[in-house]
Amino acid sequence: MAEQRLQKILAAAGVDSRRNCEELILDGVVRVNRKVVDELPAFADAEKDAITVHGKRIHAAQKVYFLLNKPKGVICSNRDPQGRKMAIDVVGTAERIFCVGRLDIETTGIIVLTNDSEMANRLTHPRYGLPKTYVVRVRGLIQGETAEKLKRGIWLAEGKTGRASVKILKRSHKESSIEITIRQGLNRQVRRMLAAVGLKVKSLKRTRIGRLSERGLGVGKFRRLSKAEVAYLKKV
Repeated sequence: MAEQRLQKILAAAGVDSRRNCEELILDGVVRVNRKVVDELPAFADAEKDAITVHGKRIHAAQKVYFLLNKPKGVICSNRDPQGRKMAIDVVGTAERIFCVGRLDIETTGIIVLTNDSEMANRLTHPRYGLPKTYVVRVRGLIQGETAEKLKRGIWLAEGKTGRASVKILKRSHKESSIEITIRQGLNRQVRRMLAAVGLKVKSLKRTRIGRLSERGLGVGKFRRLSKAEVAYLKKV
């Protein structure tokens, strides 16, 4: 493992929040290979270096990977002043995990949670373009020309979105359903794309992340990713 910021290693090992771990370092209670480290920035290798806090040895956090089918009303954050339920509360693990990307509070569907920041950064970086598929229910009848506009890309504040895959699943004057696959991760991108073409969202669910699927995973349920799934995500 390459060197990382010391406070990041401590936080990943469950010592405290990253901010509080910085304070512990500045207070002089952290040692790396028996030497007091009391200045920032500080770096260490969690697998090779002997790191202690108040004399207690800290071990590198085991990497964990989960897939959660997020319910509506749950937020993808590690802190919430409003006290709302968080995705990390749903997944039962002693490790300090976080969401890879976000689904807004009204959106349901699958999301990856992990403590592997290196993999998370790759998965959310626009360069890699991991496809994400959503099923959307909208009010009213969706026209074929509207679907074509979504496919070609929509101008948003950040610029034009990339090409999307769009399939009309159901059409009626009261309600329509579409499946849309995008490779970007702009904030509330699918909702904003649909709003830009005059469609009002009734429900939005993410059904796939690359090869990962919601199949067999009930709403509010989670599971560990298999070794093959983790290897796939790391290759992406």
